[in-house]
Amino acid sequence: MNIRPLDLLDLPTLYRYRSEVISLDTARQLTRGNPLGAIGLMAYLNPDRHIYSAIASENGEILLGGISQTNGDLFAKLLYLTPATQLAHPGLTALVEHLAAEAGEWGSFHILAEVDETSEAFPALRRAGFSVYAWQRIWDLSTVKTPEPAERWRKISSVNLPSIQSLHHQIVPPLLQPIEPAPRRASGLICPEGARCYISLSSGMAGILLTPLIHPEATDVPQKIAGLLNHLPHRRNRPVYLCVRSYQAWLEPALADLGATASQRQAVMVKHLARVIKDEQIARATQRATVMPASRISRIEPKREK
Repeated sequence: MNIRPLDLLDLPTLYRYRSEVISLDTARQLTRGNPLGAIGLMAYLNPDRHIYSAIASENGEILLGGISQTNGDLFAKLLYLTPATQLAHPGLTALVEHLAAEAGEWGSFHILAEVDETSEAFPALRRAGFSVYAWQRIWDLSTVKTPEPAERWRKISSVNLPSIQSLHHQIVPPLLQPIEPAPRRASGLICPEGARCYISLSSGMAGILLTPLIHPEATDVPQKIAGLLNHLPHRRNRPVYLCVRSYQAWLEPALADLGATASQRQAVMVKHLARVIKDEQIARATQRATVMPASRISRIEPKREK
């Protein structure tokens, strides 16, 4: 099978398969729409962004796939595969390996993909070396009524970053933290309650996606989530979604009580590209003792009696 990078002459082919695409980056799909739509195609022409697409062809059959990476991240995301009718093609594994090699050139340790567990893409990704590490469900908050007065949320600053990182380590299971690293940039919203409620935002022309880190001991969580809708910057009429991972499934009854609607459950999958191995170094258990030289005494004068 011949596999090569996307070029300008392939843009009509991409656009022709836009209705058969399987999107594997939920955040990008909800905020920017179809990855092969007009807006999505323009992103592939920007040389400053880590977005890559490849085409595999054999005997007149075509497979396409794309990956992306955000600057500073140690992982890449599988954006899409198309056409949906060719996901059982034996050449799909070779296409994914080609995309993985490109992600490795970017310094990525993993490739992530999000797919409905009932989709034909799920077994196809398993065959291509992906495994499930979590589950998630997307909740639509667009019709949730906001309370008055609303709970106060504010943008985080650099002084809040250590608290948010600590919250991340408390909520995300240790086995998943190498795949889901703690936030390294001061962005998102925080509700001032002992740094127990944090929301990261991803927004685009099509919608806004919220990803929460909420401690189980936080109080009035439904009211806080509803009040958050009043503090989203430049929301306008865009729909708002909230992503709940399996390790925060206790949030789902609160969202249902608010009147939010849930999508089908998705598998969050990972393909490992490398493993971090730390070099062993010898460290001293104690510092070398410092010996002070003794004072020299040449003679002791006896005390004279008066």
